[in-house]
Amino acid sequence: MIQITNVHKIFNSGKPNQVNAVNGINLKIKTEEFLVIVGANGSGKTTLLDLVAGSISPTSGNIIVDDKDVTKLPDYKRSKWIARVFQNPMSGTASDLSILDNFRLATIRTRPKGLSIGINETFKNQVKEKISTLGLGLENKIEQQMGTLSGGQRQALTLLMSVMDNCKVLLLDEPTAALDPRSAEVVMRTAEELIRDYRLTAILITHNLKDAYTYGNRIILMGEGQIQKDLDAGEKGALKQNDLFDWFS
Repeated sequence: MIQITNVHKIFNSGKPNQVNAVNGINLKIKTEEFLVIVGANGSGKTTLLDLVAGSISPTSGNIIVDDKDVTKLPDYKRSKWIARVFQNPMSGTASDLSILDNFRLATIRTRPKGLSIGINETFKNQVKEKISTLGLGLENKIEQQMGTLSGGQRQALTLLMSVMDNCKVLLLDEPTAALDPRSAEVVMRTAEELIRDYRLTAILITHNLKDAYTYGNRIILMGEGQIQKDLDAGEKGALKQNDLFDWFS
């Protein structure tokens, strides 16, 4: 599904402040695999996710998504395959619009201009049904302005909206870092269910080692822009939570 071949990313090349953020990474992520990436600050995690998303382009190397070479495609041209949830709950929604309007925008996110999906009773009921799975009571508040919700509520809704337009890859960029423990639990449970039910290929970046231990079927440790450990489902299943702490000791 995702193949990263000898990818490098250098910032400020040739200058005193040059940063070799990603150093020759080779990585294959299978269809429906749920990959967790951990590592210290500056290890290259977010840069790697940015490269997959298309927010930045590699200095060298190639990136293939769903058998298509997307190396030179910007993020908006990859959006037909890739959805991303950011650390900041405010990044994935339009504050001034209602919950319902936000879901409508998510539904037509990658459609050609001129095509639209109206807000009729059928659509309203579909949105309510999806939102009810969160257990937050928001299905009865779909006309409420998104900006009036808590960060946890917005992040949970952002996750639901990410799969409204048939994406194949879900990128989770520290989605619970700014949330309280209860909201974080709702978001991660929702993410796991969506990944399973929609058979998504997913990448989660997290500093929460409990989440790294609990979720996903593969885990890699990054350091100095390289992959230092790569554990498949069997190896990850044999991990103890203290083993992850030892990686950072």
